[in-house]
Amino acid sequence: MPKLRNHLKELRSAAGLTQAQLAQAVGVSRKTINTIENRIFVPSTVLSLQIAAELKVSVHDVFELEEE
Repeated sequence: MPKLRNHLKELRSAAGLTQAQLAQAVGVSRKTINTIENRIFVPSTVLSLQIAAELKVSVHDVFELEEE
């Protein structure tokens, strides 16, 4: 089964946002952003779309399937 890879840390940093700032903007805790970045937590579709919108990128720029 493929896993979800993300580029959240790089895109968040490029946008000049801290984990806390991004978390506040999308209505979650800083720890949630941290666990997404570290591939511990897979976000819902709604949260994924909110994150992408806040970073002004496509959800496909943030998340992709990792082939085995």
